[in-house]
Amino acid sequence: MFKTMEEYLDALKNEMKDADPALVQDAQADAREHLSTALAAVRDSAPETSEADALGKIIEEYGSPEETASAYREVERRTSPSLKQTTKPSSALGNFFGVYLDPRAWGALLYMLIAFVTGVFYFSWAVTGLSVSISFLIFIFGFPIALLFLLSVRGLALLEGRLVEALLGIRMPRRPLFSHQGMKWFDRLKALLTDKATWLMLVYMILQFVLGTAYFVAIVTVLSVSLAFIALPFVQEVLHQGAVYNNGVRYYFPSWSYPLLVLGGLLLWTIFMNIARGVGQLHGRFAKWLLVNE
Repeated sequence: MFKTMEEYLDALKNEMKDADPALVQDAQADAREHLSTALAAVRDSAPETSEADALGKIIEEYGSPEETASAYREVERRTSPSLKQTTKPSSALGNFFGVYLDPRAWGALLYMLIAFVTGVFYFSWAVTGLSVSISFLIFIFGFPIALLFLLSVRGLALLEGRLVEALLGIRMPRRPLFSHQGMKWFDRLKALLTDKATWLMLVYMILQFVLGTAYFVAIVTVLSVSLAFIALPFVQEVLHQGAVYNNGVRYYFPSWSYPLLVLGGLLLWTIFMNIARGVGQLHGRFAKWLLVNE
């Protein structure tokens, strides 16, 4: 028998202590929303009913912590987001060149490109929102502006989590953190300000600008050099242009070096693809560390 909703949520968290933190957050968010809504309905229809009695009936319909945890584990087993290689390499060399068949590598590469755009947007939104909110807090209308900004931060964090899960294969929350709709706007603002998850999300948004810029520069630089090496024989033999131009003089690479240049360009890009795959997994763990409220 649970006397309060927090007791039920603690029991549910304890039952899922070995599960993925993102799954635990989703389960608790759903449970908190359902129990809060049901309790509010009971208070409206039967104000004389105690919270413990009302909670007992609600939990009987919703399910015990053991039943809820088991249900979520089963759903998670059927809807795992992990990206897997379509082929299993049997050697280190096969794993190295098999990166082109690994969806994680292509997903990480696409994410690194998108991260530049999202990083610029997140940084601009975070800095502008913080500046405007702090500046207007001296006025009464500044509090609703700050509340809307912090709610938008949580929405963007949820969106970023879905992007990370889709492209990097790292399980992220699929439910927004619960925010009681019946609370007064000042109390909701206070709850958001005192919740460490809000500030961790803001830190992530600012750091994403730095990481996204670094990812974009790395991709553009390596891709340019790789394509230059691969295209060099075509430039010299077909276009009759020297590969290196310095002080009005064009320098040509010898014909025997063409295979080495093409091989070097392909090898450089393959190395980068392997690095991108690893960076994608690291970034996914980093995002999970900051965006999952344990």
